[in-house]
Amino acid sequence: MNWPSRPSGRLLALVALVVVVAGWIGVQKLRGKPAESLAVQRGDLVQSVVVTGRVSSESRVTVGSVITGRVRAVPLREGAKVKAGDLLIQLEDTEQRAAALQADAALKSAEARLASQTEMATPMAEQQLAQARANATSAARERERRESLFKQGFIGQAQLDEARRADEVARAQLRSAEAQATANIRGAERVTAEVRVTEARAAAELARARLAQTRIVAPADALVLERLAEPGQIVQPGTRLMTLSIAGPVQLIAQVDEKYLAQLAVGQPASVSADAYPGQRFAAKVLSVSPTVDTQRGSVEVKFAVAEPPAYLRNDMTLSIEVETGRRKNVLAVSSALVMTGEPAAVLVVNDGKVERRTIKPGLRTLTAVEVLEGIKEGEVLLFDATLAPGTRVRPVARGELGGPKVSNEVADGMRTFSAR
Repeated sequence: MNWPSRPSGRLLALVALVVVVAGWIGVQKLRGKPAESLAVQRGDLVQSVVVTGRVSSESRVTVGSVITGRVRAVPLREGAKVKAGDLLIQLEDTEQRAAALQADAALKSAEARLASQTEMATPMAEQQLAQARANATSAARERERRESLFKQGFIGQAQLDEARRADEVARAQLRSAEAQATANIRGAERVTAEVRVTEARAAAELARARLAQTRIVAPADALVLERLAEPGQIVQPGTRLMTLSIAGPVQLIAQVDEKYLAQLAVGQPASVSADAYPGQRFAAKVLSVSPTVDTQRGSVEVKFAVAEPPAYLRNDMTLSIEVETGRRKNVLAVSSALVMTGEPAAVLVVNDGKVERRTIKPGLRTLTAVEVLEGIKEGEVLLFDATLAPGTRVRPVARGELGGPKVSNEVADGMRTFSAR
């Protein structure tokens, strides 16, 4: 009887390997296909619009001359801070100064004549008027007395005629004194003297005004932005000589794409950094949103107020402004890469080891995260691969373990910015 020979050791090893491989394949089938996943988290979701802006003072003015003249001095340079009334530019003023001195002298002369009229001529005229009234009264009484005596026959016609002539002369003198007094107090001579004073005063004020025009001064507290005049230069009215930034609240201006208009509102907070000082951020808030759209650029002008502007800010400095347009606290949020596009929005959820397509109701969106109002719960595991068919058995693995980009906290990172650059 021939018994079969014993299997060789190599054959047994091969059989064992086949069994192991088959077992491993079976286990893998039970575990499912590995798929990158991320658990649903809660957190604060912040939506923001990031734009480029610039620094702009609330008021910028150009300084010029109102007269023709030669520049004598320009004591300030760009960047100088000035107070209201500080000298910016001095023009040659020899002629204007002489004219002002002459006008002042003419005014003093006219005022002296008026004072003489008031202090001397008027009192004298009043005294002469009083004397004329007294003489007229005395002459009138003497005439009455002689008329009475003539009727009684005590005097003759000649004495009566003499009294009547004296009365007429006294009355004429009274009328003359009254006219003279009127002329000195309220009449032509006084009016003429007053008019001359008024004319001289106006001429003096005009001369002083022309002298003042040779001094170009700061209209308010300001910063010198441009110096456009130099000593010896001949300037004309309307020529730009200096540009000032009037001191006041600092404003930031940005042009924002009109598609983000619905997200912007007055009072929204913003975080700002200058390109020259990227590590030094400061706070601002939306001051105004223009009611009109720039049709050429398709943008809306947005102004920002800065309560405490940093010292390094300069006019027209380029800034990066992040405006917080929406915030949700303690909400369910998922990476936007997990949300399948289309209507309605949906995600793939691991349910009992299998793929399930779940419709969700999205809320606030950021650049890389989406708030989920309905459809999923905290802790549920979502899948990145949108090609997985519902019902497929899967084994969730952390994203990056299959050779893709390693993301340690994608949802947390995605809870910030919605760029509008």
